[in-house]
Amino acid sequence: MNDSMMVYHTRDKYADTSMPDPEQDTFSKTVLGFWLYLLTDCLLFATLFATYAVMHHETFGGPGSRELFSLPIAFSETMLLLLSSVTCGLAVLSAVRNENKKIILWLIVTFFLGASFIATELTEFSDLIREGHGWDKSAFLSSFFTLVGTHGLHVTIGLFWMCVMIAQISIKGVTVPTFRRLVVFSLFWHFLDLVWIFIFTFVYLMGVI
Repeated sequence: MNDSMMVYHTRDKYADTSMPDPEQDTFSKTVLGFWLYLLTDCLLFATLFATYAVMHHETFGGPGSRELFSLPIAFSETMLLLLSSVTCGLAVLSAVRNENKKIILWLIVTFFLGASFIATELTEFSDLIREGHGWDKSAFLSSFFTLVGTHGLHVTIGLFWMCVMIAQISIKGVTVPTFRRLVVFSLFWHFLDLVWIFIFTFVYLMGVI
């Protein structure tokens, strides 16, 4: 009996009795714990957004967001993350259907979209620094680099996490633990997508318009 059959056998066993399902209980606790972690991350980003709002006009005589930010670049970054969120959802859907090859395929596509986002963001940062607009030039730029850079760091962590998920599913297939980890990862990735929507709207769109 393979791992996926064992999972369904376990579910059937507990469904036929009044005994609690320990796998389901662990799943619920894991997801709840991760939601609590995401709440702490919300507080972190809320603090960074508030700092940026206060420091937005503190340019120290230098150029502001309208002169520095490129809306087409920010829009391309947004589309990359939105597409990666869709492909991540397709990976979870494939896991529900126990389609290992499709899970790995969609995770690889998600990885390359996320990596393209990071590459575009690093190019934007390097261009600003090369033009003399580094994080040490004004409070505005310090808050900008901190906010956007913190989000980029989270995306980078997500990319490493994705590599681990690809390896685990390739070796073990869809089991209760791997499915649980995939669901938790998808929550993390969708959360980063949501945070970026706020960054794009609050920092780039409002800053340029």
